[in-house]
Amino acid sequence: MAELKLVVFDVDGTLIDSLAHIKGAMKTAFDSCGHIPPDEAAVRSIIGLSLPEAMRQLDPSLDDAALMEVVEAYKNSFNRSETAEVRQDAPMFAGARAALDRLHARDELLLGVATGKSRRGLVRMMGVHGLEGLFVTSQVADNHPSKPHPSMLEQCLYDTGVKPHNAVIVGDTTFDMEMGRNAGFHTIAVRWGYHDAVDLAPHTDIMIDDFAALDAAVSQLLGLPL
Repeated sequence: MAELKLVVFDVDGTLIDSLAHIKGAMKTAFDSCGHIPPDEAAVRSIIGLSLPEAMRQLDPSLDDAALMEVVEAYKNSFNRSETAEVRQDAPMFAGARAALDRLHARDELLLGVATGKSRRGLVRMMGVHGLEGLFVTSQVADNHPSKPHPSMLEQCLYDTGVKPHNAVIVGDTTFDMEMGRNAGFHTIAVRWGYHDAVDLAPHTDIMIDDFAALDAAVSQLLGLPL
């Protein structure tokens, strides 16, 4: 019997273009707490981190109480968005759903998610985009240290029984790539996300330009037929 393989996806910047949604929630959170909102470059740089770590990097002057106030304000703003707003401000990238469906249809592959989102945020996003049932394991910031700590991916391996050499992480940030390396995963970086390709290149096994290239990259790294 052939060994099962595992493909774990980051969400924001990899499957879903959520920059506008995240920027809006950040602005609302910082404004409501009386702090200066971060600019777009700063927001892009922290997408993928857990919220406390992200806020700490965005404004190192925040003490613990102020930091948690901003975190809660962000969660409230993010989760108050109407479904139509989420679809508009956080659409799936072109080709993402078709790629997920292709991989999901392969008997030898299991799919997972490792995201800096909360469980509540991930469940909502999956519901908005109809992604329920595609992933056998989904890891969120509620239960793990922030990326690039390997805890999320280690739990994915535990849940599925897959060995690290049979697993790959697909993501758009250096946090994803470093997390993958820390867990012993193969790594695929996507060029369309929130970290620049020049920063990703030293940390990844393969970089792809679009979802049409994903199947071949996965097959190459996991030793599968095309």
